[in-house]
Amino acid sequence: MNISVKLLQENTRVKGFITGEIDAFTAPVLRERLAEIQLTENLNIELNLKDVSYMDSTGLGVFVGFYKSVIASNSHLVLTGLSSRLKRLFDITGLGEIMDIQTASEEVKIDETV
Repeated sequence: MNISVKLLQENTRVKGFITGEIDAFTAPVLRERLAEIQLTENLNIELNLKDVSYMDSTGLGVFVGFYKSVIASNSHLVLTGLSSRLKRLFDITGLGEIMDIQTASEEVKIDETV
């Protein structure tokens, strides 16, 4: 079980790419990497989960904690590229109604309209 977290920050934008599995063993790594983001007002953060193959409730907890920090700093977080399985996990817990989440199929539709 492994995870890779790449973060690119430029001015008021952060783009993150998360790859692998997010579970009890890898969640601490994700939490530490997200904590490296300097949360400032009006920061726009996009985390791409297209290459996340598995996530359990521990991973959800990491995203909830990070989301709360982002909101407290008056910034914005969007999770993109979620598979239907990951999106369902967020929806079952009610987080899909609270957080800005885009599935992989929604991204394709957005790209086609540009």
